[in-house]
Amino acid sequence: MADSSKTKSEDEWRAILSREQFRILREKGTERPGTGEYNKYKEEGVYMCAGCGTPLYKSTTKFDSGCGWPAFFDAIPGAVSRHEDRSMGMTRIEITCTACGGHLGHVFKGEGFNTPTDERHCVNSVSMKFAKGDVAE
Repeated sequence: MADSSKTKSEDEWRAILSREQFRILREKGTERPGTGEYNKYKEEGVYMCAGCGTPLYKSTTKFDSGCGWPAFFDAIPGAVSRHEDRSMGMTRIEITCTACGGHLGHVFKGEGFNTPTDERHCVNSVSMKFAKGDVAE
């Protein structure tokens, strides 16, 4: 079951996350392109938040965008929140786990990918865990 607490202290998060998970999920870091465990992963199942276990993406929405990070065209309804991100001298849309607030990556629109939403959710592998099969939403 997902731990939906957004009220964990920094020390509590440090105790349950690896150093790299903490850097990405809690400090809004980014893993190097092409290095993530799930970038080219093709199993059927569900990708869940590495911080709290909330189901985020079904493998049926994953596609190869060639960007170096796992890409999805849609999230499980209500699982992912969007926020304006003005860091790094640009405006982007940050995506976070709705349940725990963990940073997942960014969503890009209108890039011309042949997907139902014309969106690319560019997600850090470190932000997720994978479960084979169908996990209850």
